[in-house]
Amino acid sequence: MAPKRPKGAGAFPKPVESPAPKRPDPAELYAALDLGTNSCRMLIAQPKGSQFHVVDSFSKSVQLGAGLESTGKLSRASMARTIQALRICQQKLKRHKVKRMRLVATEACRRAENGAGFMRQITRETGLTLDIIKPEEEARLAVISCAPLVSTKTEQLLVVDIGGGSTELVWIDLTAVPKRERPKAIMRLHAGFHTQDSPFAAAKVVDWISVPLGVATLRDQFNDVEDDSARFALMSWYFEENLAEFAPYKDVQAREGFQIVGTSGTVTTVAASHLGLKRYDRNKVDGLRMTSDQIDKVIRMYLDLGPTGRRRDPRIGQDRQALIMSGAAILQALLRCWPTDRLSVADRGLREGLLYAQMSADGVLEDGVY
Repeated sequence: MAPKRPKGAGAFPKPVESPAPKRPDPAELYAALDLGTNSCRMLIAQPKGSQFHVVDSFSKSVQLGAGLESTGKLSRASMARTIQALRICQQKLKRHKVKRMRLVATEACRRAENGAGFMRQITRETGLTLDIIKPEEEARLAVISCAPLVSTKTEQLLVVDIGGGSTELVWIDLTAVPKRERPKAIMRLHAGFHTQDSPFAAAKVVDWISVPLGVATLRDQFNDVEDDSARFALMSWYFEENLAEFAPYKDVQAREGFQIVGTSGTVTTVAASHLGLKRYDRNKVDGLRMTSDQIDKVIRMYLDLGPTGRRRDPRIGQDRQALIMSGAAILQALLRCWPTDRLSVADRGLREGLLYAQMSADGVLEDGVY
């Protein structure tokens, strides 16, 4: 006997309506845009407790610094690519009705003879006004973006931001700050590296340096070296030579109480390779701690793969494969100087620093645990 058809079978299902997500109040929104040597990146966010909630974002490889090493100027093609990306950013800002924003350009525009002229062209063609920031502000913003990753056990902190055109290093002494206050002390540096007037126990900036070598500029300087391993070694030693004037360069640090926080595509790519991720997952990478030995193992694997193998490796990705060895050379030079059991990987940087700085200045972040 055939089974009976249930009552109501085949009837048109009643839709389950879910309320449309509530649009954030434009008055609560902040935006941060970072125009670097390689990429144009933007975040739109609203404060949420002691952090912020990202409402919209944009990231595009524009290779603004392509050819800058040889000509001293931004090329027409790279400027056209950048203008196209910035138009998308402008549309997003307009759609969300963002009023409070900080839009900045870094090393490529600092160095280019036509950098200031390009800023005027951007304003004419997109309506956006970008500031070319100085290296100290770039370093400070990178530092405060990493505040949530600073351990309460850390006494000596080195923050490293490996960019496309430059690398910023900031050495901070936290010994005078109570342990629980150390991440907050880093956040307070948004007001400047010299905060002796603060009523709080202050993080002391021992020294900072902006090395005019990033993943793109270092690669371009050694493009004529054909042997892969030789090029890597030359890049690493050349970068280390540029650290000679950094005050803590020769200081031997005990691994206990010492922390490096690295923020860059290089560091996050090395972390993804270490974890064996075939698809990048920020939740697994941001905040991951790696030892010098683990990082060396990944770099040796990159060298063993060679240029062809690196191009095919899904953990590296097409956007990063051309730049990973110059970034790895910088990272290896740093770990040769300061071996560590605690390199914290930061999938954050200038944009996050710009947002924290604006929100901290406006007093809209709660004074909680970062």
